[in-house]
Amino acid sequence: MEILLFGITREIVGKSTLTVQQEEKLETVGQLKTWLGEQYPAMKKLSSLAVAVDSEYAEDTQTLAPGQEVALIPPVSGG
Repeated sequence: MEILLFGITREIVGKSTLTVQQEEKLETVGQLKTWLGEQYPAMKKLSSLAVAVDSEYAEDTQTLAPGQEVALIPPVSGG
């Protein structure tokens, strides 16, 4: 699975995309968020983290399938 990263998530990971191997067995958005927090502890410190699957916001219970486009959308601060 390839994940597109934006804003602070890109800074945390250090690149604009992240490839997750199938053996990680991440079946839901919630499992993906947990895995990201384990791999990149700074992700846990974000006030919110939205996930989009195939260009639509996804709930933690949404199932992930191979070939889907997944993007992390960090909190946005305004000024």
